[in-house]
Amino acid sequence: MTPRGDPREVGHEPDYRFSLANERTFLAWIRTSLALVAGGVGLVQLLPPFRVPLAREALGIALVLLGSAVAGTSYRSWAANERALRTDQPLPTRRLPRLLAVGISAVALVAAGLVVAGALAGGT
Repeated sequence: MTPRGDPREVGHEPDYRFSLANERTFLAWIRTSLALVAGGVGLVQLLPPFRVPLAREALGIALVLLGSAVAGTSYRSWAANERALRTDQPLPTRRLPRLLAVGISAVALVAAGLVVAGALAGGT
């Protein structure tokens, strides 16, 4: 279980380069989450509907939810890494990369299936 509170209040001050690298990683995850949310909104608002009713909306919602999960998980990851740096512990392993890879792969496979099904049915 992860301790509560400000992770910067435990242990000792690490080399500032490690804290800055941890912060850059956090910001990269936040950019990724924003891209997923924007992609989900863009998919729903800009693409024409698929032949399957509500498929476009379902894919858009999946991307927005994935973006939300990445944003929420990235803070916990930053905090756990910061605590580990300050207490000379190994960095914890995270499930975030796996979650992101599986989620994006699933959305891409469903989207590809919908595009192929539409092409086979004679639509766009």
